Amino acid sequence: MDPSNKAPKVKTCLWFDGTGEEAARFYVSLLPDSSLNVVSKPDPDAPALIIEFTLASVPYQILNGGPTYTLTPATSISVLTDDQAETDRLWAALVTDGGAEGMCGWLVDRFGLSWQIVPRGLLAYLGAEDREAAGRAHAAMMQMSKIDLPALDAAFNAG
Repeated sequence: MDPSNKAPKVKTCLWFDGTGEEAARFYVSLLPDSSLNVVSKPDPDAPALIIEFTLASVPYQILNGGPTYTLTPATSISVLTDDQAETDRLWAALVTDGGAEGMCGWLVDRFGLSWQIVPRGLLAYLGAEDREAAGRAHAAMMQMSKIDLPALDAAFNAG
């Protein structure tokens, strides 16, 4: 059987400049249901050319294509977290060693890839039927880097 028949039909490809394998190995260490699947290294003296990996059951591919293109916030990986502990863990791992915090749950990791770390609770607050309370939660979120669920809860319930 041809192994390419088992490959996902659609996956996101991210362009890196030589650090793709290191990035993929780091990313799969962060979330359950993640794996490094294929590392294509046609030149043993160069970085891997193509790295295929699965991140929380979602297929990705990295192409170490050189300096022609760079990653921008126009492409980001969004992760829904279950609680503040998971939010804190992922946030800390991704901003360590040269990453940068952004606003409203956004950050850029040390490889230059943008991420959105979004607690499920944030979605509940913003989508609540009580639009005034949702507005207070939204205003609080707009002041945050990493999303702080206890602070959102306080803002939501302040009315």
